[in-house]
Amino acid sequence: MQGLMFPRPPTFSNKLEEREYQKGRLALAFRLFATYGFDEGVAGHITLRDPVDPTTFWVNPMGVAWPTLKASDLILVNGEGKVVDGGKVRLLNTAAYMIHHAVHTSRPDTNAVAHSHSIYGRAFSTLGRTLDIITQDSCAFYNDLALYTNFRGVVLDADEGIAIAEALGAKKAAILQNHGLLTCGTTIEEAIFWFTSLEKSCQAQLMADAAAGGRAHQTIKIDEEDAAFTYKTVGTPYAGWFSAKPAFDLMALESGKGYKL
Repeated sequence: MQGLMFPRPPTFSNKLEEREYQKGRLALAFRLFATYGFDEGVAGHITLRDPVDPTTFWVNPMGVAWPTLKASDLILVNGEGKVVDGGKVRLLNTAAYMIHHAVHTSRPDTNAVAHSHSIYGRAFSTLGRTLDIITQDSCAFYNDLALYTNFRGVVLDADEGIAIAEALGAKKAAILQNHGLLTCGTTIEEAIFWFTSLEKSCQAQLMADAAAGGRAHQTIKIDEEDAAFTYKTVGTPYAGWFSAKPAFDLMALESGKGYKL
């Protein structure tokens, strides 16, 4: 693949320009999640560390429909959990603040964090285990997937958010037991792709385990060395960004300019 010119994430002349672009990408992320069926009521949230003030983050307001969410609807939340800027609806999901503030604080390398109660991630989270590495796609999470083994209800206090961040550690994703999935990335696109890929990997394993169990067999696991080698191709931050790019491009085309307003 030497000599091929692959696209790269955009660069910006100033932080205000970067903020406007990234807010548009965050709006697209919510529209994509809605398309994938990851929205349920008012649960779920994706956050973007603000490029201008990295101690704050942008998030969706509660009650605004994801399929119609625009950049101007997003709200800016400071380190104390106060909404300091953003759209007309300024309802902050307390769980979003508790979880995402803890992750953003503990992970300065992370600019985006995604969490939703997707159906296969939710189902897999009840098993109290991480993924088996049984497919090429699951190799993206080889030694890079955490398991948070506690569930104390809706995350309404700081200690629970901190505990989730500690369980995540330096990894790109976590399975929150009896709850759902959480992913993070250096870009919004990366965090979104890891979430969708982890959701599908959970689905694939649930199906494979059921099929193997019905025949009294075990699934075939990928060799450790092969998994580590594959991770270097499919599990990097650039791989996450590039893999998500087609979906973001399509959603931007389908949404027109409205999502930027």
